[in-house]
Amino acid sequence: MHHIEIYVSDLKRSSEFWGWFLEDLGYNTFQKWDVGQSWKMGDTYIVFVQAADQFLDVPYHRCRVGLNHLAFHADSRQQVDKMTEKLKDKGVTVLYTDKHPFAGGDNHYAVYFEDPDRIKVELVAP
Repeated sequence: MHHIEIYVSDLKRSSEFWGWFLEDLGYNTFQKWDVGQSWKMGDTYIVFVQAADQFLDVPYHRCRVGLNHLAFHADSRQQVDKMTEKLKDKGVTVLYTDKHPFAGGDNHYAVYFEDPDRIKVELVAP
């Protein structure tokens, strides 16, 4: 993967949300301009761009055509557990709490949560 670019409804809110999460995973701030910001790790970077007003009328939904979710590697189950606590402390919506941390199946240790636009994010242990 070279890069992923995601349009967001509120760049400031999304940058605050994604910044701490990506930096916790080892990403560094890469680019920043009036309507966008990116973080990079290795050769891969993730870009968030403010959507223009005329495209904000229909909110994102992961069940429509397009992106369902983004999944990131965790180093360990302990990292998943620590991230789960950070998410809860920040008031982030953690998904599938009734099955956590095995919502993806018996051998799939992960935390699932939503970003400010309700894009599903997964952090999965090896």
